Amino acid sequence: VQLQACGGGLVQAGGSLRLSCAASGRTFSNSVMAWFRQAPGEERDLVAAISGSGSSTYYRDSVKGRFIISRDNAKNTVYLQMNSLKPEDTAVYYCAAGNVLLRTSSSYNYWGQGTQVTVSS
Repeated sequence: VQLQACGGGLVQAGGSLRLSCAASGRTFSNSVMAWFRQAPGEERDLVAAISGSGSSTYYRDSVKGRFIISRDNAKNTVYLQMNSLKPEDTAVYYCAAGNVLLRTSSSYNYWGQGTQVTVSS
């Protein structure tokens, strides 16, 4: 299973970015997909997750109303639309695949390489 994330970059506060994660080698539509982030010196935290069908989603409180997770099973791709970005959103963002929609990183078996998101004030 391979996950390839892209779309990070440098943006000013209030701006937007869209992350993408393309999956291969797995039945994508059966997988829970998630985005985690990790800032320097901090733990890797779940940002958002989406069920295989897309009918269920989870967002951490700090991104609710600003971020949207979605998926296109025909393209084996999951997205994270990030709006109204804040400096505290700065982190390396990772996509992950698992079997159950849980909040802990240990619940996800497959990980992408990470993409840096930097939000300047």
